[in-house]
Amino acid sequence: MNSILIKNAKIVNEGTIFESDLLIENGLIVKVEKNISATADSVIDAKGNYLIPGAIDDQVHFREPGLTHKGTIETESRAAIAGGITSFIEQPNTVPNAVTQELLADKYEIASKSSYANYSFMMGGTNDNLEELLKTNPRNVAGIKLFLGSSTGNMLVDNPETLEKIFSSTKMLIAVHCEDENTIKTNLEKYKSQYGDDIPVKFHHLIRSEEACYLSSSNAIELAKKTGARLHVFHLSTAKEMELFTNKIPLEEKQITAEVCIHHLWFTDEDYQTKGNFIKWNPAVKTANDRSKLWEALLDDRIDVIATDHAPHTLEEKSQFYTKAPSGGPLVQHAVVAMLENFHSGKISLEKIVEKMCHNPAKIFKIENRGFIREGYFADIALIDVNSPWMVSKQNILYKCGWSPFEGTTFKSKITHTFVNGNLVYENGNINEEKHGQRLLFNR
Repeated sequence: MNSILIKNAKIVNEGTIFESDLLIENGLIVKVEKNISATADSVIDAKGNYLIPGAIDDQVHFREPGLTHKGTIETESRAAIAGGITSFIEQPNTVPNAVTQELLADKYEIASKSSYANYSFMMGGTNDNLEELLKTNPRNVAGIKLFLGSSTGNMLVDNPETLEKIFSSTKMLIAVHCEDENTIKTNLEKYKSQYGDDIPVKFHHLIRSEEACYLSSSNAIELAKKTGARLHVFHLSTAKEMELFTNKIPLEEKQITAEVCIHHLWFTDEDYQTKGNFIKWNPAVKTANDRSKLWEALLDDRIDVIATDHAPHTLEEKSQFYTKAPSGGPLVQHAVVAMLENFHSGKISLEKIVEKMCHNPAKIFKIENRGFIREGYFADIALIDVNSPWMVSKQNILYKCGWSPFEGTTFKSKITHTFVNGNLVYENGNINEEKHGQRLLFNR
């Protein structure tokens, strides 16, 4: 394998920014210091641009198998590397749902042949697959995913006895989608009686309401505390839920961790007017106050991770009326640059972005030798020019679905280079079509 020397970079890592060179050999970072004079097969002059660990997205839906008209592991991981995301953890609500060890293994087999980025997959829980869940190998599977509110797919786990059994039977990380089903159904019926199926999408956040989120997440946290389960709460969306999380202990000691997604940090309910179903997510994008409180909790470390919940649907699917249009949208290509807009506006530092998108996912899932710029770690890294504006358009969108909620947005920053396992996989708009993704391993 080639050796690569990156010169004149500003490295953002573990709370500091420092000028350095970086040497890659055989897929690993072997030296991080100023003025490296080693001979390398290729030399890249970073020209003072920022070098960060590749982002680790702990929640994506890449739609394969069964929903490949929306996206595939190949197409969506290709978009991810263009966005500086070098590793992803994919969710089980594909078709069929990944709820047996055999079905889970099928997804790993697909990824081993087609993924541009490093990969892992969640094992899905149901009301009746506890035995299968307990066979999950903690060394090479990211965790167990439970839908405590129904979303895309049919994986609702709503039996309280089953939930308690799962929580008390496994030492693996349990990641949860928290929305209370009964609350949502009641709210939906209220709006359907008024509007029929063509409910204005501006009511989405009142149907999938703050109360629906809080009721479910508070119950999950109570159960985790009762059973000692290792709980990770996905895509938080409300101000009220922020009281459920703490910053009083180090991340490594937390048994209950929290994630926020790009869309909940960017959009508010006022954007439904212009974006419509294209920002229809579950949980819903909520109010400006909710967004403000999510930011507060992110910055004071009650929220640990920023992810995407990347979930593409076709334009045709999204263009249907409210009750037919599925929830979710594509984000992996634009997540890092979207966060960098908030760096430009002074809302968050580069160091904090790297902590929440690179370091903390690696810590929470105990990912082996990734998520940091350290000698001996895999060379999963991205170079960023923070002063290179570009506009998101149909011409540069790489998602299979062909659209983005950010279309028409001009970002100030650009990912110029992405490396996966020491291979230059993306450079200034060009993708190396060789696939270098590896299966993630976990120190547990």
